[in-house]
Amino acid sequence: MQIRPVLAALRHHKAGTLLIAAQIALTLAIICNALFIIHERLARLSQPSGIDESSLLVIGNEWVGKPTPAQIASLMAADLDTLRKVPGVANVYATNSYPLSNGGMVLGVGHSPDKLKYVINAATYFADENTLSTLGLKSVEGRNFRPNEIGVLDGKGAVQPAEVIITRALATQMFPHASAIGKPIYVSARPSIVIGVVDRLRTPFVDSSMAKWSDCSVLVPYRQLTPITQYVVRAQPRQLDAVSQRLRAALYAVTRMRVISPKDGVRSFAQVREAAYRDDRGMAILMGGISVVLLLVTGAGIVGLSSFWVGQRRKQIGVRRALGATRRDILSYFLTENLLIAASGVAVGGVLAIGLNLWLMKQFEMDRLGMGYVLGGVVALLLLGQGAVLAPALRASRVSPVEATRSV
Repeated sequence: MQIRPVLAALRHHKAGTLLIAAQIALTLAIICNALFIIHERLARLSQPSGIDESSLLVIGNEWVGKPTPAQIASLMAADLDTLRKVPGVANVYATNSYPLSNGGMVLGVGHSPDKLKYVINAATYFADENTLSTLGLKSVEGRNFRPNEIGVLDGKGAVQPAEVIITRALATQMFPHASAIGKPIYVSARPSIVIGVVDRLRTPFVDSSMAKWSDCSVLVPYRQLTPITQYVVRAQPRQLDAVSQRLRAALYAVTRMRVISPKDGVRSFAQVREAAYRDDRGMAILMGGISVVLLLVTGAGIVGLSSFWVGQRRKQIGVRRALGATRRDILSYFLTENLLIAASGVAVGGVLAIGLNLWLMKQFEMDRLGMGYVLGGVVALLLLGQGAVLAPALRASRVSPVEATRSV
């Protein structure tokens, strides 16, 4: 098949050619970035939190009546004692936040009290001697908190722990060439000695802007004496559902002067994860839907234009058939013509895809688009184009030589 006659024919149909090429280019640019966003969002859904999610329940508790810090300390102690006696409960502790909760405290961690010279941000979790076993955290170095090291904060005092437990990711950031155990770090104006390192503990936040320190967490030995607190409960194997049904009644038996939401006051960690990544899941579905619609519209455009051209050229096709062109020659002509249009479209679309990604990187702190997405999009659009033109091309190849003799 000679290309020159095809190019000559396309020059006589500039408007249609440019329209389809532009449509393919825009589709490629959007599809590549949409698939990249979908892959990023889906990858985030499965990121490990570092805790034993299958056995955990969380309780959002709020005391009413403006209790004093001393009263809250007494109520919290009674709650923890009661929860440990609930059948099926393995352990429990009180905290200000937990992984994937999308709320909590963040502190800059550095080698000096100068907050302008901190090394990295880290999520700060209030913890006690039961935290590691409740969450199922893997200790890789050092020791756990001791009961006599657990302090209290009434919401007004500063977080100034004498000892901390940190994650391996934070230890690597702070001390890349040595063990962190026994060394001081600063989360406040006072130094805190690292007494333990756990393998992984995700931050409460799932936003992509915080991805650089998503595994950097600090456990501080405090109980928070404020009206709002969170209890994290570890259930014994195969007891999660049964335990979840008992917790609310057990706490209300201690005192009715509290609020536990009937909707999401007691949640499994599967529900916590689902809520944390609801936006990511929705974005992936939206981008997937947009991609499918764009591909369908582009395919329909190619089919429509090719069918229009076949209708216009029936007499010309008949003449070629009368002069000896085979069905295969006619089929090859239309496939080649469409391939040239699609190739010009994907060439422009590849540049647009990279440009769109650079803009998204600047506006939304996205990662750089991999060339694999562009190459995959190019192949997909070329195959789509050839598939879409196949039916009109086959119809053209069946045009009879007798069409050359018709005047209408």
